[in-house]
Formats: sequence, structure tokens, C-alpha cells
Amino acid sequence: MSTPNPVLSIAPVVLPTPDRAVDLRLRISVPMTGSELPVILLSHGQGYSNHLSSLDGYAPLVNSWAAQGFAVIQPTHLSSRTLNLEPGDPEAPMYHRSRAEDMVRVLDRLDEIETSVPHLRGRLDRGKIAVAGHSMGGHTASLLLGARYTDPVSGAEVDLAEPRISAGVLLAAPGRGGDALTEFVTENYPFFLSTDFSTMTTPALVVAGDKDASTHLTVNGPEWHADPYFLSPGRKTLLTLFDAEHGLGGISGYDVAETTDENPERVAAVARLTSAYLRSEFFPGDPAWRQACDELTSGPDPLGRIDVK
Repeated sequence: MSTPNPVLSIAPVVLPTPDRAVDLRLRISVPMTGSELPVILLSHGQGYSNHLSSLDGYAPLVNSWAAQGFAVIQPTHLSSRTLNLEPGDPEAPMYHRSRAEDMVRVLDRLDEIETSVPHLRGRLDRGKIAVAGHSMGGHTASLLLGARYTDPVSGAEVDLAEPRISAGVLLAAPGRGGDALTEFVTENYPFFLSTDFSTMTTPALVVAGDKDASTHLTVNGPEWHADPYFLSPGRKTLLTLFDAEHGLGGISGYDVAETTDENPERVAAVARLTSAYLRSEFFPGDPAWRQACDELTSGPDPLGRIDVK
């Protein structure tokens, strides 16, 4: 077994943000050595745990990505239970637009972030930026990749596509709106109703579990989470994980109660495949993606399948 590369993780890195309900707090994770590090912006989900939906979540993915040569930046969005904000904001409780705007703030202030984090200055490759997100974080990532929706209050179309982001990873992300949604979602989260993937042109890897029914969100079953692949244009890849539920084996944290399909092997596969996919986008010709795909789909008990368009 190979020795993992040491990782440096620093939190909280606080960006003063006077036009936000609270200052923006980040976790920055990088390998101890190396330069020209591609950047992954990671948007957390919205489960019922107190701390997974914050900069303190997703350690299984973050540690692996950083060890494999990425700089991972995790904001705590305003929807986080760790903040417990008053419900008066029109965007509460999900802060669907604010989440995407958090990522834009991070990109706008990379100079400040590099200066404030020891051993980070000059190590980021700002020409190689990806966004990743799980569950509600997948919705955030979709918007930054080009998906749109209609604001339920103003009626205006919302376009938050971020041109500095050149690749994405959607992990158990929400699918289309309309009649695919449950009555609860329609009544409580109407911004989901108008989700439009037809403008999501940025290349992306969509990861979905074939047992992720998400009955509290959709009436369409596990196929709903593959909508970002089937309903968007451009180069997209779909990774379907066999027997995986919404936690994809436990990507949001180690041994957490809300994981219903605990499977360390599946988590390791997600970490390796997502990293390999992004390397293939940022470094054309890198063999890691093809090698990881061959291992995933070969043998008598494959972990999943790959579709490409």
C-alpha cells in the first residue's frame, strides 16, 4: 500500500464580507508540497447533521483530492446549520443564489486568500478551476456551470454561470423541476421548479447512485439525479454507482449517522474517479481517468458504469 501524500488543511480562513449576513468562512486544503495546483471549489449539501453542511464536512473527499495535488476551498454557506441564521431573509433557508455567489467571491479574492494562508502564496493555478458539490451543493455547482432558474419572487431568469470555472463534478445533484418534484419541494423550495439545464455547457462529471430515490425531493426515483447529464448540452460524463444511495457510500464525512449506504470502498472510488476526471480535463492525455474507469467497470463485481456524450 502506497504512503498517502501529507495534506495541509487550515480553517477558518475568514473573508470580511460586510454585504453578507456573516463573514465568509473557508477551509483550505492543499498538499504539503507542489505548485501550479488546480483548484476545486466544494459546495456542501444540506443534511440534518450540524457540521457536515459547513467547511468541516466532506473530509473523505477533501483529503483525497488534496493528497492528489488539488487545492480544495470549502466555504460555509449561509444555509449551514452551524450558523443558525434568522429565517427572515427571502432566500432562507437554502440561500440558493447566495451559495453560488459565495464561490464567485472566493475567485474574486484569491489574492487575499493566498496571502492569509501559510504556504499557499503562488501555488494556485488560476487557469484550472473546477466546482464540485453534493446534493444541494450540486445545485450550486450546476448554476456555476451554466444551469439557470427563474427567481420565484421577481420572475427574472437567474444566470450565475462563472467563466473562470472550466469543469465540474455534480454528486447526487438535484434534477429537473416541474412535475418531477414532490409536493413538499414545490411548496417550500419553489426555486427548484424552473431548473433549466439546457444552458449548462461547461464539461462536467455527473455522479449518481442507482438506489438514490430521494423520495423527499422527487417522484422520479434515482433517475432524477442523472438529469444534469441527459438534459444538458456539451461534453458530459455520467458515473452511475451500483447500490449507492444519497451519501454515495459516505462522502460527507467519516462514520456519519446520516449515511445510509456506508461503504468505504465506494467512497474511495468516488474520490479517485472524480480526481481522475478533473485531471483529464485539466491535463489532456493524463491516463488516470482511463485507468480508473477500466478498474471500476472490470471484474465480476463492478462498482458502477460510465456513460459519455
